[in-house]
Amino acid sequence: MREAPGMPETPDPVMAAAALLDGADSVAVLTGAGISTDSGIPDFRGPQGIWTLNPAAEKASNLQVYLADPEVRRANWQVMASGIWDAARPNVGHESLVDLERSGRLHTLVTQNVDGLHLMAGTDPDRIVEVHGTVRRSMCLGCGVQAPVEEVLERVRAGEEDPQCLDCGGLLKRATVSFGQQLFPGDLDRALAAAREADVVLTVGTTLSVGPVNLMVPEAVRAGRPVVVLNGEPTEMDDLAEVVLRGQIAEVLPQILGRPPDGGRIPTG
Repeated sequence: MREAPGMPETPDPVMAAAALLDGADSVAVLTGAGISTDSGIPDFRGPQGIWTLNPAAEKASNLQVYLADPEVRRANWQVMASGIWDAARPNVGHESLVDLERSGRLHTLVTQNVDGLHLMAGTDPDRIVEVHGTVRRSMCLGCGVQAPVEEVLERVRAGEEDPQCLDCGGLLKRATVSFGQQLFPGDLDRALAAAREADVVLTVGTTLSVGPVNLMVPEAVRAGRPVVVLNGEPTEMDDLAEVVLRGQIAEVLPQILGRPPDGGRIPTG
């Protein structure tokens, strides 16, 4: 870790976070739903979150409910086929993390989001851990085969209410990790290793209430790595952070990562 510029005794949180990140040779990032709200995708647990306003939607995210109730599956596919994710595009928050990668300082980007916007923004797939999967692909709960989700949605639009796997006849779902479902092999190991190895851990837009990926924060602290927390609301691990910032992510994240005010890319040469 490079030596950070001197900070005042009681620094402004934005200045303190910017100094920590500027002094880091490598940064591990954990993002949650809050980074995508400026792309038109609501978060889950905020005051206007999907699950706050519609508790039934959270129930439908439980794997056992999904397996047992064909009506839940039919409703889920109808919502997907309606194009709920189609208009979403990366915002300046996603782009700021691409800039961090282009500067050569992004260790790993771990995201709890299933919207695929980090990949759409241009982050290298090898740098991303989509720890909760992605809505951009489908998976069979029988044989495990995955495919672009649009192939299944075309079948739904053509009249299949509860599509099944064409290979084995098993149930299909989005390639996301539901409650009661195991994470994809190796993803948690990569996330925790990043927390130990990077100079700084930055969490963005997550309440840090969902495990086990939230273990990145105590893992970093045990390894002696400072943690910067940026969220619109208090998180469950604010007390472990070196710096805590509140505010709109699309405004604050570019500031602490040094993105030019005009939104231009940070020079990489």
